Amino acid sequence: MDMQKDCVRVAVRVRPFNKRERDAGSRCIISMVPSSITIQDPRDPQNRRSFCFDYTYWSHSGFIQDDTGKYLPEDAGGRYADQDSVFHDLGEGILENSLQGYNATLLAYGQTGSGKSYSMMGYGANKGLVPKLCERLFESIRENQDTRRCQVFFSMLEIYNEQVIDLLFRGSRAAGGLRVREEQNRGFYVEGLRTVPCETAQQVEQLMEQGTRTRTTAATHMNANSSRSHMLISLQLKQIFSKESTTKQSNINLVDLAGSERQRSSGSEADRLKEGLAINLSLTTLGNVISALADVAVGKKVVHIPYRESILTKLLQSALGGNSRTVMIATLSPADICYEESLSTLRYAERAKRIQNRAVVNESPTERLVKELKAENARLLQRLSRLGQEGRRASDETKEIRQLLTHNELQIKAIQTLWEQHLQEALKDLEEQYANITKERRMMQMHPYILNINEDTQLSGVVKLFIQEGEWDVGRSDSSPKSISIKGLGIQEHHAVFRNEQRRVTLTPVAGAKVIVNGNTICQTTVLKHMDRLILGSNCTYLFIGFPSERGGDDWNSYDYDYFQAELATAEGIHIGDQSESSLGSNQTDPSLLAVFYDYIKLMPMVTEANQMSRELNKGVEFKLEIKNLVLSDSKGHDLKKDIAVRVTTLGNKQVWMWSKAKFINRKFLMEEMYQQHQTAQREENVPTFARDQDPFWDPVEPLILGTAHLWLQTLAFRIPLEEQLEVLGSEGTEEAILQAQLVPCSSTGLPLSEDDILIDPSELLGRRLDFQVVLEQCCGLRWIREAHNRGVQVGFKLFDCSQPMYTPAVWHNINPLLDHRVHFASLQTSQSLLDYLQSSAVVLELWGLQDGCAELTSTLDEMIMTSDGIFIIDKPGPADSGSLDCDLSSSFRVLQRELEEMRSLNSLLKKENQNLREQLAARNGGCSVRPSCDADFARALKIFYHSMTSVRAQLQRLRRHRPSEESDLLGLRFFVDEQSRLMRNFSEQLEECVSKLKQDVAAIICEYS
Repeated sequence: MDMQKDCVRVAVRVRPFNKRERDAGSRCIISMVPSSITIQDPRDPQNRRSFCFDYTYWSHSGFIQDDTGKYLPEDAGGRYADQDSVFHDLGEGILENSLQGYNATLLAYGQTGSGKSYSMMGYGANKGLVPKLCERLFESIRENQDTRRCQVFFSMLEIYNEQVIDLLFRGSRAAGGLRVREEQNRGFYVEGLRTVPCETAQQVEQLMEQGTRTRTTAATHMNANSSRSHMLISLQLKQIFSKESTTKQSNINLVDLAGSERQRSSGSEADRLKEGLAINLSLTTLGNVISALADVAVGKKVVHIPYRESILTKLLQSALGGNSRTVMIATLSPADICYEESLSTLRYAERAKRIQNRAVVNESPTERLVKELKAENARLLQRLSRLGQEGRRASDETKEIRQLLTHNELQIKAIQTLWEQHLQEALKDLEEQYANITKERRMMQMHPYILNINEDTQLSGVVKLFIQEGEWDVGRSDSSPKSISIKGLGIQEHHAVFRNEQRRVTLTPVAGAKVIVNGNTICQTTVLKHMDRLILGSNCTYLFIGFPSERGGDDWNSYDYDYFQAELATAEGIHIGDQSESSLGSNQTDPSLLAVFYDYIKLMPMVTEANQMSRELNKGVEFKLEIKNLVLSDSKGHDLKKDIAVRVTTLGNKQVWMWSKAKFINRKFLMEEMYQQHQTAQREENVPTFARDQDPFWDPVEPLILGTAHLWLQTLAFRIPLEEQLEVLGSEGTEEAILQAQLVPCSSTGLPLSEDDILIDPSELLGRRLDFQVVLEQCCGLRWIREAHNRGVQVGFKLFDCSQPMYTPAVWHNINPLLDHRVHFASLQTSQSLLDYLQSSAVVLELWGLQDGCAELTSTLDEMIMTSDGIFIIDKPGPADSGSLDCDLSSSFRVLQRELEEMRSLNSLLKKENQNLREQLAARNGGCSVRPSCDADFARALKIFYHSMTSVRAQLQRLRRHRPSEESDLLGLRFFVDEQSRLMRNFSEQLEECVSKLKQDVAAIICEYS
């Protein structure tokens, strides 16, 4: 690898689609040629962005899996980049630099699930950069052992929520984690971090397994999400060249950064509390450091580079703009649903490649100290010899010199034996760890056990808790020798009991403990079967592995974290198959629904944890997931985009908030911070208090949209009035209320039009004035008010070109409130666009819920044109039309006056001529009068039919609302079926009568005029 300029080298790797993306029918938006990558905006195929990097790796397609599970290119010389290809380009260069005495750093960056951990650590036979680098490092040490003596120290830490956790330390941790210090020579370092000497790659592998186990346990105890933590592995390499009397010392930092996904939030979703706080601080600061260093590289003047603003950037100061040769690998998902995150990652990587470091070969300060001590001893011996030659007896001076000599020799010996002592201690630990691993493997062949399942696949299967013969208590307590200690959110001191008797394992929950088996909550003793899924407390997920005789060839890897959550969702009635069939009417999966379903199962454990924290902190707040817009549509009847929302309810005064997915995730991290502070303070018997405006469980109350109803406008195009009882449906299809509404065609003074004004052809409205009123009469059966009587409601709607919604006055404390709200609209010259709108659209009536302390919604009329009579003008002419109208207003008015006079004269002449023609026709027909036009008769028949259909619609609404009681027994269900049959007969008879009457009227009109 050519790194003469010491620039940060950047590689980009694209992974295959995962199961979620394949099921969603995702499309690949990434294309790649050597050293260049292009991303396409899925909403605008013409919008493409290209980026150039040092290395680009196509790992999306063109591969096969061999018998060992290793992924290889499908064709020899194919474009697929396997783990070996990535290591050859990146890992070999890092190794070479470290052997030359340079510090080297590898950063892995990308959104959660984009392949960072796979590239860094690998999986199974597909070893990643870290294990391959360790193997090659010790191979190189063995190959050159004749010319140099090497010492390797290994350390592994995690940064979560601005706390440093030593993953190799097995004792109890200090609150707040380890501290980061700074020294002039060392720079920033972690005080008390355990560094372990290693002689083989196998020792490093064992230490990484130990660190992963610690990381899994810490994540459970701290209620932490591993995708939000940074993991940093350090290898300190010291090479002692005896012949040259020189020493080279280098640090290799391998960093798996937290998931880089951004929480998208529009202005309406902005949170009053800072997003992420300490959770996102390190990654945000890292971005700021990279941006500042990129500006420096292109010659911009930068006053401050914010290394000191986070733990991560302090520890990476040498890697970014300092004494290190650095490589970044950015990993991408190629799916269209990840476009924004992938584009953000590419921009981040593009800035990083501009950074220039100042790497130098490092000489060990320890070797310099030994040289200095030996040189000082030589001088002291010379002085002592001169004193002896002068024949002087021991004096104070010679005594002092001998003391200095002894002290220096001890220092030299301590320095030279430090490595051997550390190595012996490490070997003892490794032997103990090996014994534990051997014991664990032996027990796996003898006893059933539970296996941890983690959201991060790298942390799954790490913890094994064995269920030996007899009765075993499960919970926080570990006082009994027959107890299985599990610590996590929602785990009680004594949570459940496992019994292993007569080759049968049962699980019995303790009263009040939450235990879920295969998606269903259990309250009594349950027999466990091989591969049963267990959830203890809020989200401690385990897979039960039965007796060896039951296991067969089952692969537990298919039961991943998403499987557990999908099973929970199915138990709650959220099943993607059912949703897709109801939406599409076939077995085809709706990609948008699938994306929402996966969001749902992703948020389920977070909501469970938030509820548990609320209970433990006595917040009295309950969180519930909802699918937003599941059954709702827009004014054209098209389905609205579905999304996940979280309903937040205070159990005391029933205040309600609706949080977006982004806002809830942000608040969840803030809740974790509060919870950790509370737990720490409890141990110190100093329970903290939090100001309400800083409480993540609280928000100021605001109006909530409860549901919508559609009032279709087609009848207005015929100037036919409409009276409807509309069902107001909530996001998930629940009936929130019945809204009585009318559309009333009227005159300019507001008087209803007569039947004679009904139009057969809507195009007759073009260019003419149209007046109508939207009347909202009453809401009935408000579920919002029924749940809490201190609430109120308003109804809002927008019509045609009205940019702002209009709202009814607020009504409070009434389940069946009278609205009696009437709005008069007028179009002075009906345009084709308004006519099309009336014939194809509905006015969407939004039902808004109000609560105590909440400001009422007000209509913004600034952009509305309203006459002195209170009539709102719609279908306004465009700016160009308005300008020309203003310019020619006076001349047009005069022309119109002349044309009006001419038309009056012409009308008078036509009337006289028409009268003469009628008289002549009457004379020819023997005095019979002429029948009037049939159009009016047809209009009357349609009017009667339309009014009849109103009652039919009301009957249909009654049928839709008619449901059996949840407490109904068999007799009650029979009564319901009988009543349902009666309502169906009535509905059928009314519908048949309406259609039959229309047929008779039409037939009579045709006979009369034929």
